[in-house]
Amino acid sequence: MKKSYRIKKNEEFQLVFQKGSSFANRQFVLYYMEKAGQAHFRIGLSVGKRIGNAVVRNRVKRLLRQAFLELHEEIKHEYDLVVIARVPAKDLDFPDVKKSLNHLLRKTKLIKPIKKDTKS
Repeated sequence: MKKSYRIKKNEEFQLVFQKGSSFANRQFVLYYMEKAGQAHFRIGLSVGKRIGNAVVRNRVKRLLRQAFLELHEEIKHEYDLVVIARVPAKDLDFPDVKKSLNHLLRKTKLIKPIKKDTKS
């Protein structure tokens, strides 16, 4: 994922936490904040030490980045997103991470509506 798609600074994380909204499921907590005029969404990932050692935490982050990469065409552009991994996330494989993330994005309406084909 390109650097322009990432939230790295603590101040930016704190802004999303304080001024944004949140939604959670068992594996992840998603904080989101609208930023008008932004060319693309930005994400910040937080995987705490309770998840496991560095190898496990980095694996969870890699899976999340890949899921965002695959969903990036569908996600609305004018948002900053922060994903916090919960302990059950360490046991997920990629399809489960993508499914869980997709669930959060659909519930928060951050995924663009699916265009239905009228071919019948």
